Amino acid sequence: MNRQHAPWRHASTVAAVVALAAALLSPLAAAEEKRPHIVIFLADDLGWKDVGYHGGEIRTPNLDRLAAAGARLEQFYVQPVCSPTRSSLLTGRYPIRQGLQVGVIRPWASYGLPLEERTLADALRSAGYRTAIVGKWHLGLHDPKYLPTRRGFDHQYGHYCGALDYFTHKRDGGLDWHRDDRALREEGYTTTLIGREAARLIREHDTSKPLFLYVAFNAPHTPLQAPQEYLDRYSHIERPRRRKFAAMVACLDDAVGVVTAEIDRRGMKRDTLVFFSSDNGGASGAQGADNGPLRGRKGTLYEGGVRVPAFVSWPARLDAGRVVETPIHIVDIYPTLIRLAGGSLEQKLSLDGVDVWPAISKGAPSPRKEILHNLEPRRAAIRSGEWKLVVQGPLDAADRRVELFRIPADPYEKKDLASEHPEKVRELLKRLEHYASEAVPPKGGRGRKPRDFRTPKVWGEHDEAGGG
Repeated sequence: MNRQHAPWRHASTVAAVVALAAALLSPLAAAEEKRPHIVIFLADDLGWKDVGYHGGEIRTPNLDRLAAAGARLEQFYVQPVCSPTRSSLLTGRYPIRQGLQVGVIRPWASYGLPLEERTLADALRSAGYRTAIVGKWHLGLHDPKYLPTRRGFDHQYGHYCGALDYFTHKRDGGLDWHRDDRALREEGYTTTLIGREAARLIREHDTSKPLFLYVAFNAPHTPLQAPQEYLDRYSHIERPRRRKFAAMVACLDDAVGVVTAEIDRRGMKRDTLVFFSSDNGGASGAQGADNGPLRGRKGTLYEGGVRVPAFVSWPARLDAGRVVETPIHIVDIYPTLIRLAGGSLEQKLSLDGVDVWPAISKGAPSPRKEILHNLEPRRAAIRSGEWKLVVQGPLDAADRRVELFRIPADPYEKKDLASEHPEKVRELLKRLEHYASEAVPPKGGRGRKPRDFRTPKVWGEHDEAGGG
């Protein structure tokens, strides 16, 4: 029967049934579709074995508890150093797209995260979230347009540079501590202050509106400094640098506990998605970190440089005790969180990240087929399925060195299979050449401070001599 000519009585009956079904199902649907509060904890230079749940000697009860309550991401990858990882997290795009693939953004650099990039904070604020960054920025400060409150964050607290003093909050003699992009002079150890500020924001948050809180610790990055009470906890560790490093991690764990305790107190625990990761592998050896059996360290393209402890917890939607072995890259966090938040992924710049929530929450096959670990002028690495290729030297150099590993069978990269599988080497080299054809030339690197550069009294204040 044509619906236009259906009897009104029949139409009313159908409408009533539909309305009743909607009424019965709406609480379930609402619970299923409720947008989470999102809290990201990012550690700085934390090694694979520097968390308790990986069997390390450092006690991290708060991180361990969160990891056990959700999904441990046991093949989670980041960039080999700080700024590129942070750009990847906030844009869902590899740093080769932004010229950020080499080194970090130095305090005196005249560039930052390109202004045409849409950030995770931009996307979530457009979706109705209150957005805040607490801690380390490290994505540019030479011009006010590059600062966090111009990049989608409603609130900012912390520092712009890396390697600041934990007690004086200075970098090279200039103050690097700010609230809402204005200089802030206060006493305290940065890790403790970061945890305290994040907890304050949660305590004062109107829970009728979703919150995106990015908590970016500078710990346990150098300089190795810690309050005496934390050093006393690890007095049994003989190596002084390792003792300081352990104390710094313990303080970070306590700060995470302060934040999560406030989440619990506000009744937000069930509806809060917590994501944790390190920004790169640990700076092992003299700088104190421990990557366990993984090969390499911070700054390398081996597993110890790019594979880090990571987990996701969300009691409302994620079962406890999950262990996810699917390879995931930090660029995937951007589209995954935006979709969970009900935001839009329509944008001018194409994404490298993919939505991996079904893989995390249900064990579904991941759309992630390969990972570009990095592509630099003189080295590169890529993983495709179970295979990983590491190249030392320019891609087109006759004397380049290639290594091929089968990661699931050889996670510690001990057996080079390049001579046994030349066809796989050629295949992965072609993929690297493809990325090279799309890469933006690197904007910086390990550059030294220019001789004529004068450290400003306050980093990021652009009326200061030296340009901030």
